[in-house]
Amino acid sequence: MEGDINEGSVPPYYREVYEAICNKKDERVQIAVFQRGSKFNVLYSSPTVALIAEYVDHKDGFLSKLSLYKALALIALAQQGKQPSPKLLENYIQEFPKPQLGELKDLQALRMQPAQESPLVVRQTLAQLLERDAVQVELIPEKKGLFLKHVEYQITSQRFKISVYRRYSDFDVFHELMLQRFAYRMVPALPPKRMLKGVLTSTSEREFIEGRRRALRRFINLVARHPFFSEDELVKTFLTFSGSDVQNKLREAFKRAGDEFMTCKIATQAKEYLPADIQAQFASSRELIRNILNSFHKLRDRAEKMAERSKENAMDLLMFGRELSAVGSDTSPVPALASANSSWGTLRQSLKGLSVEFALLADKAAQQGRREEDDVVEKLNLFLDLLQSYKDLCERHEKGVLHEHQRALQKYSVMKRQMMSATVQPKEQVSVEQLESRIVQQENAILTMELRNYFSLFCLHQETQLIFTYLPITSHILGALVNSQIQGHREMGEVWNNLHPKLSCLFGGNNGIPSPLLSPHKGDGKTAVAFSPS
Repeated sequence: MEGDINEGSVPPYYREVYEAICNKKDERVQIAVFQRGSKFNVLYSSPTVALIAEYVDHKDGFLSKLSLYKALALIALAQQGKQPSPKLLENYIQEFPKPQLGELKDLQALRMQPAQESPLVVRQTLAQLLERDAVQVELIPEKKGLFLKHVEYQITSQRFKISVYRRYSDFDVFHELMLQRFAYRMVPALPPKRMLKGVLTSTSEREFIEGRRRALRRFINLVARHPFFSEDELVKTFLTFSGSDVQNKLREAFKRAGDEFMTCKIATQAKEYLPADIQAQFASSRELIRNILNSFHKLRDRAEKMAERSKENAMDLLMFGRELSAVGSDTSPVPALASANSSWGTLRQSLKGLSVEFALLADKAAQQGRREEDDVVEKLNLFLDLLQSYKDLCERHEKGVLHEHQRALQKYSVMKRQMMSATVQPKEQVSVEQLESRIVQQENAILTMELRNYFSLFCLHQETQLIFTYLPITSHILGALVNSQIQGHREMGEVWNNLHPKLSCLFGGNNGIPSPLLSPHKGDGKTAVAFSPS
């Protein structure tokens, strides 16, 4: 038999395997079913199965009949100790051997089983992540002391239906332990403990405390919704333990667990699940996410300015109303020169009441600013905190795992040279044995670091997926912006509309409101001057 495989040239067993595992609707074979069936034989490794699947033609996760026959031939040859490759089939002139796949009835059962999902893939949607928990962080009034002393927070988890009390130092210990437990994942940063140097006033202190409360709320919500954090004992302890010494309780929970590499069942097999081009994928994803981070920083800055302008507008409206009231409160008599034809005395009395309407306008503008801050800016900050934690993770990966691995290799190289020198120039047997023991220890350390490096890449791949899962939050942010503007303009418009007839009555008939000093001419659209200075 030579050349390519065809229907009539394969052993009958090949056709029996095809009938056992093919999809009866479209007569194709799922690659996942083929891979699970192939792994029945202990001579076979997962990477070899995946390699053979890559060598044969497939589309959309399915093998055709002839592609399956090629795969079965490569399996049989691999079981004989040959290295599978496409050229192996082209140059093969003997009858293809029969692969050892177990009983046909077992293969038929595989067709009915759902495909096993790769542990590398993160399946959750944004909605599912947001539904995991919603944690409120409220400030408890200070009991004693000034300037940020004894500030406590009430933490309420919707998932666990419990409220606990935490100080910033509790957050700090929790954050430190999370970084040790999940060194290869996105652990968001904490806000600073104290204000930066500068003049500390009661207003700046309140603003700092409120800003820190918001940041702590974002932090704990990102942690509580993370698919690999939310079920961890550390997180559960922080959100639910109501005893007096939560920090010791957290440290005990960490000591029992250790870091994620030690507790993850597939940590040492992480390399098998990584795509061949993982480094290229990581580089391109990192660049894209870096650009998104920069763009969202600019969006957040603009949103903050919008919210600030709404607050400034509120203050301007309030002060405008107060100035009108001040004018109306002036009791100076109207001069006889003007009293004959002037209605200023009556008009002045009426201006007092307008401050109420302008105060209402100011309140609506202030509410608009709070909505923009709470609904838009906070959502942008939440996503920025996540993006920043991804950037921090990438730096930890490069400066941590990769750096330690390189140092271990250098140390190993020095030991090997010392060992070679010891064999050329005989030394005491004890020192040689000690050096050999150290080399073995270093080899084990390097192996562990290599496994950790692959696990770090495995986690980094999953965290990258999480970033892309969170990207649809953009629509939430835009929706919040649009809704806040619609509501704000509607409420402001209602107050202005209610004010309009009051001004008409105030000025009397057409005096003032319907005929402004400068109005567009109806005919040509030009501006017509409604009064002459002469």
